[in-house]
Amino acid sequence: MEKNSLEVAKNDGMMTRRKFLWLTSMSAAGVAIGCAINPVTGEKQLMLVSEDQEVQLDKENSPHQLSSDYGSLQDRALNNYVSGIGKKIVPHTQRPDMPYSFHGVNATYVNAYAFPGGTIAATRGILLKLDNEAEFAALMGHELGHVNARHTAHQMSKGTLASLGLALLTGYMGTTKYASYTELAMMLGQLGAGALLASYSRDNERQADSLGNQYMVQAGYNTQGFVGLMEMLNSLSKRQSAGFTDILFSTHPMSDERYGTAIEMARSKHKASQSSSMGRERYMDNTSRLRAIKGAIEKMQIGEMSMAQKKYGEAELHFQSALQQAPGDYAGLLMMSKCLLAQKKESQAQRYADKAKQVYPNEAQAFHLSGFAKIERGKFSSAYQDFRRYDRMLPGNPNTTYFKGRSLEGMGRKKQAANEYNRYLQTVQQGPLAKHAYQNLVNWGYIKPGKKKR
Repeated sequence: MEKNSLEVAKNDGMMTRRKFLWLTSMSAAGVAIGCAINPVTGEKQLMLVSEDQEVQLDKENSPHQLSSDYGSLQDRALNNYVSGIGKKIVPHTQRPDMPYSFHGVNATYVNAYAFPGGTIAATRGILLKLDNEAEFAALMGHELGHVNARHTAHQMSKGTLASLGLALLTGYMGTTKYASYTELAMMLGQLGAGALLASYSRDNERQADSLGNQYMVQAGYNTQGFVGLMEMLNSLSKRQSAGFTDILFSTHPMSDERYGTAIEMARSKHKASQSSSMGRERYMDNTSRLRAIKGAIEKMQIGEMSMAQKKYGEAELHFQSALQQAPGDYAGLLMMSKCLLAQKKESQAQRYADKAKQVYPNEAQAFHLSGFAKIERGKFSSAYQDFRRYDRMLPGNPNTTYFKGRSLEGMGRKKQAANEYNRYLQTVQQGPLAKHAYQNLVNWGYIKPGKKKR
């Protein structure tokens, strides 16, 4: 059976990225050619992506991004609070029947993002920057604005999005000051979904601001929460050294104009809402455990900036300090593991990854890191089990397929390894991992030398 699948691939050719994008875009066009009515404006606009496709793309991609951000918050009570605020705003949107889900994620950089089908997340970094529930409602309202105005789907339809499928984290992070992570992220096989979190235009941001302000006010919040959010973002955007905000402002361009508009709306259109509660006490109560480890999170932020600059020794010290304050922090443990892997300290890296598996057994990323460390240490059988576990928890990552192949190759099981490499090359055909997989298939006689896969 394995050999047959390889023969089919050899005869029919591999699915190239270009071919995949063409087929996907043609499929989209077949479902919804021409114009559609924008649910926010009521006007016609170019839309080649159906609502069902938005939901499907979200379903396939968002779990990988959430895992890249170290999963939903370990603090379940806080995560439930985050979800509750989002759900409170949904009935006031134009698309209340979308399958929305709201997550706080363990990442420490400052950002919030929305997938086209309604998956919305906020990082611990941005949660620590907010002062009250109204500001958080403003943040969720803004992201809901992007979903309701179908900004991502419209960008896809215009052909300005880099990909309709999963994008390697390296492609996304490579556009920021974190570009130095590229090699490490590639070797660890991490996936993000940056192509579906493409940069919004200033017009997109203005519209999401207007919608978000409207939604949160209708949900019973004080419009000063939106002013406070814009003030915080505007202040952060002017700090040249704040590397942990790079992704935020690369995807959500900030300006004095947006802040000024929020102030003007508070004075005019939404003036009546200023008697509503800001919810400061509720927000402080629900984020108290998060704020208790604020120092540790700030150390992690500094450590990640050091990693981006390849100052791995400095980064290790920052992560070590963070873990002294928060020894069971999943993100901190994995950041340390990655830092040690970058320094070729595989045995120590595996210990941190193993501890991360213990503190958050239902999140997948630790299993990938543990498996990679084991491959580097020659523990191929155990590595294979880690990658199988990851694949069951979070299917759809082609890099897992590659590393399963590497593990099987190390175990001397070439036939099974060849099948995994073939499956990997059906999705990814560029880069050193693809080169290694392809060359092995040539060496093992599954592909004729010089015959390129298409």
